[in-house]
Amino acid sequence: MGVEDKRGGFQVVKKAGRDVKKAVIPAAGLGTRFLPITKSQPKEMIPVVDKPTIQYVVEEAVASGIDDILIITGRGKRAIEDHFDRSFELESVLKKKNDLNAVAKLEMISKLADIHYIRQKVAAGLGHAVLCAEKHIGNNPFAVLLGDAITLSDNPCTKELIKHFNKLNSSVVAVERVPKEEVSRYGIIKAEKVDEYLYKVIDLVEKPAPKDAPSDLAMLGRYVLTPTIFETLAKTAPGLGGEIQLTDALKLLLEKEEIYAFEVTGPRYDIGNKVSWIKATIELALMSEEFGPELKAYLKELLN
Repeated sequence: MGVEDKRGGFQVVKKAGRDVKKAVIPAAGLGTRFLPITKSQPKEMIPVVDKPTIQYVVEEAVASGIDDILIITGRGKRAIEDHFDRSFELESVLKKKNDLNAVAKLEMISKLADIHYIRQKVAAGLGHAVLCAEKHIGNNPFAVLLGDAITLSDNPCTKELIKHFNKLNSSVVAVERVPKEEVSRYGIIKAEKVDEYLYKVIDLVEKPAPKDAPSDLAMLGRYVLTPTIFETLAKTAPGLGGEIQLTDALKLLLEKEEIYAFEVTGPRYDIGNKVSWIKATIELALMSEEFGPELKAYLKELLN
C-alpha cells in the first residue's frame, strides 16, 4: 500500500517492502567548462531559474521513492552541504518579517531526505566517484543521478528506471537519442529492442567518434545499478582521459549480468555547458507560473 506525500513539487510515493532506497549523486568535478563562475562556487550550485541545479536532482530522487542520498563532493564544495542544511539565522530573520512562505521553502529543502557526504580525494573520474560510495551502499541496489542533467516529467526518470529494475532484476540505464554529431559527448550503447522504449544492452562505448558510434542512443546520467558494479569498478583500468569511466565498468558488468536501457522521451535539460545552461534557464522559466507570463512578454518585445 502506498502513502503519498508532496515534496519539492513532485508526488512522492512511499512503498512498503525492499526497494531501491539509496542514491548516489557524484558532485566532485571541478566545473572547468563553467569558469570563471565555478572559481569560487560548485558547478552543482549554479542556479537554474530560482534553484541550484543539484536541488532539481535531489528532488527527482526523492520523488522516485529514495530517502537516503550520498553526495560525492570534493574540495571547495561546502556550499552544497550548507544548502541542504538548516539556516536558523536566516529563518529567524524571515519569521520576524512574517515571510512564512520563504520559511516553509527553506524548511522543505532541509527535510527532503537523509543526505550524507563523502569526498572524492582525487579527480579520477565518474567511475571512481561511484566506487567511493561502496561502503555506504553495501549490498543494495542503488540509483546514480548526475548533477549536470535535469529531467522533468510527471513520472520521474529515476522512478521509471526503478520500475524496470524491479521487473527485470537487472541494472537499467536511461538513454535518449542524440544527433550523430553529438555522440562524442556521451556514453553510447549498442542494444536490441525488447519493448517500445526498452532495450537489452549488448555493448557500451565511452564518447566514441561519430563514425565509430554503435548507435545514437546516449546515456543521459541516470542509472539504477546492482551492487555488483562495485566489483567491476574495482577492476576497471583508467580509460578515456586517464580516468576510471563508469561506462567501462558497465561493459565489464555485461560479462556477469544483463543490463537494460530505458529510452526517455520527456524533457531533459543539459547543464553541461554555458549555452545549454542558458537555454535550460529560459525554458524552465517560461514554464513557471510565477515568471513565465512576464518573461514571455519580455522576450517577444526583445525579439521584435
